[in-house]
Amino acid sequence: MRLPDVQTTEPARVALVTGAGAGIGLETARLLASQGYRVAINDIDAAAAASAAALLGEGHLAVAGDVADESAVSRMVEEAVARLGRLDALVNNAGIGDGAFPALEQSYARFRRTFDVHVDGAFNVSRAAARAMIATGGGAIVNLSSIAGMVAIPGRIAYGAAKSAIAMMTRILACEWASQGIRVNAVVPGYVRTALVENLIQQDKIDANGIIARTPMGRMAQPKEIAAAIAFLLSPAASYITGAALPVDGGYLAFGAPFPASPAVDSLPGGKM
Repeated sequence: MRLPDVQTTEPARVALVTGAGAGIGLETARLLASQGYRVAINDIDAAAAASAAALLGEGHLAVAGDVADESAVSRMVEEAVARLGRLDALVNNAGIGDGAFPALEQSYARFRRTFDVHVDGAFNVSRAAARAMIATGGGAIVNLSSIAGMVAIPGRIAYGAAKSAIAMMTRILACEWASQGIRVNAVVPGYVRTALVENLIQQDKIDANGIIARTPMGRMAQPKEIAAAIAFLLSPAASYITGAALPVDGGYLAFGAPFPASPAVDSLPGGKM
């Protein structure tokens, strides 16, 4: 007599994305959800986290909290695991700007807060998430660095130093946790045309033409392009990649000549250099 077929289903993968109330974080959460992840969305703004989770639909979760607060992070990760069952992926996206001041004008309070969120935050969440991942056989972490952490941008001392620290933290954690089944990589975005950046362009606080001229591909990135790189590094397709810092910058870091990288700026209003 033929026995009935045994139906087996893999448990849904679970991802935690910090700073996911808007911008790159939200775009990443949306992409991961479309790939079958159940997503825990973190943001310091509880309303933004709740709104983003609702946008993703049933099966996703909002976990508000400040990533710079170790106890808040512990509660956040515990809730995500308790509600969603496990943790397979982490995206350390939470961040703030440093106000873009020269070093002599930068306040220590703002400098310290920038490090607290970016560096302490990535450390706090990575450590809590790694403990949960080890319990279920491993996982993958992607940190958000920046071209500002790779090349000097005057006026961005706090942000640049913090993003540089994240790149090194990525390498160290990758080496420490590889044997426990956890891959740790970083994405290094260039300038990304988020709603925030668009608003700064409109206020003439960012020189869009200058950025485009300096970028070989002749444009800024779209948030979905950064999200796609993050999703790749989390995926099985990147199973032998760890400790990497992947530039997603349109060639910005590769270019070093003393003339514009792209002629695209010539076609923009006021763009001739």
